[in-house]
Order: sequence, then structure tokens, then C-alpha cells
Amino acid sequence: MSRAPSHPFPRLVIASHNPGKVEEIAALLAPFAVETIAAGSLGVPEPEETGDSFEANAALKALAAAQASGLPALADDSGLVVPALGGAPGIYSARWAGPAKDFREAMERVHRELGGKDRGARFVAVLALARPDGHTEVFCGEVEGRLTWPPRGDRGFGYDPIFVPLGGTLTFGEIDPAEKHRISHRARAFAKLVKRCFNGR
Repeated sequence: MSRAPSHPFPRLVIASHNPGKVEEIAALLAPFAVETIAAGSLGVPEPEETGDSFEANAALKALAAAQASGLPALADDSGLVVPALGGAPGIYSARWAGPAKDFREAMERVHRELGGKDRGARFVAVLALARPDGHTEVFCGEVEGRLTWPPRGDRGFGYDPIFVPLGGTLTFGEIDPAEKHRISHRARAFAKLVKRCFNGR
């Protein structure tokens, strides 16, 4: 007999239409007896990301999914921030991949625009947890690293194949998914969410 969850989120909509993100967030939630439901499977449309920050975009996506589904929803807005490019692609990380969401094209653009500039970079993730009544909380995580070229590895998604976390030698596209779950920007944001919403309930 399975143990009932000791928190108020037995069912949670993952407000993303990115299969990689849905899979990664579901894996992070797995230890907490949470039934995750992809927004796409409920026919919940993706809202236009009109915010001017990761926090604003994550919140609007979570709130739209929560109100459309009648269930609590968790949304992620994340991206690659490259100081030498003025913080780009930043909140436009997915848009750099174009309508076809071709991240090879996006990675090539980053490489091309960087040229000989400093290759320091960081991944930023903001998780927003919204309830149908409108109550929303946000949690931010970051991981510093450097960009490499050419891309390496076929794990992960997005810009993972060109990002090497500080202290590491493998890209996020090469490391074991369990290791990525431990050290990634999303994992760091998730740790804050767990402390606030799941611990001690």
C-alpha cells in the first residue's frame, strides 16, 4: 500500500510543452509521491511569454496552467545567460532556436556571436508554483560554467551540449542525467521549492 503524500500537491500540472523539461521536472518530483501531468496532455495551450524576466515568464505560465486545469501547476522558465553577449540569449533562449526549436541553430548563433569574447556563462532556472486561486511562488537557481565548441553529448536538451559547469570537464549533454539532476540550475531552484513546499508537511 502506497503512503499518502504529506504535502498539498498530490497532483501537479507541469506547465511546459518541452518534453525534455517535463521529463526532468517529473524526475525531480518523483521522490515526493506527486502525480505529474503534462500541460499538453490536458490540452492546455502555451501562453505567450510577455514577461521581461525569467520570474515573470515562469509565473505567467504556471498561473495560466493552474487556472485552465483547476490544479496546482509548476512552470519553469530557464535560459542561458552569456555576459559577453550582454546577457543574451537570456529570456529569449528558446526563441533563438527558431519556430522549429532547432537548438543546433541556437548554439551556432551563440558561438558565432561570441567569436573571441569571454566564454563564461551561466544557466538560470526559475520555477513558479501556482494554485488555481492565483497564489504563486517563485524559486530561482543558477549554475556557473563556460561554453565550449563544438557541441558534445546527446543527453539533456537545449544548450546543454555546449555548457561545461565550473569544476567539470563534461558538458551537460554528456553527464549522467542523475548527476545533472544533482547539480543543475533547475535542481538548485527545485531544492528551494522543496524546502518551502514539501519539507515538514
